[in-house]
Amino acid sequence: MGDVFKALADPTRRVIMDELLLRDGQTLFELCARLMSVHGSQSSRQAVSQHLAVLEDAGLIATYRAGRTKVHTLNTEPLRSITERWPLDR
Repeated sequence: MGDVFKALADPTRRVIMDELLLRDGQTLFELCARLMSVHGSQSSRQAVSQHLAVLEDAGLIATYRAGRTKVHTLNTEPLRSITERWPLDR
């Protein structure tokens, strides 16, 4: 669970998750373009790739290959484990 909190601590990673929530199944190129055009991010492609790796290590995104392209999808299951541990409806 520590990896999940570490991944969520960074604002850029939260924006990446927001973008995948809006449109799941994006490539690195698509995410970089959205971060730049919508959010004004100046993050390099390499920096976004590193953020995606942290999110993937935490289980917050999953990837699959479509030919030579790597596609990223949002996985909210790790967030459920947080709300199960600390329920919202107490």
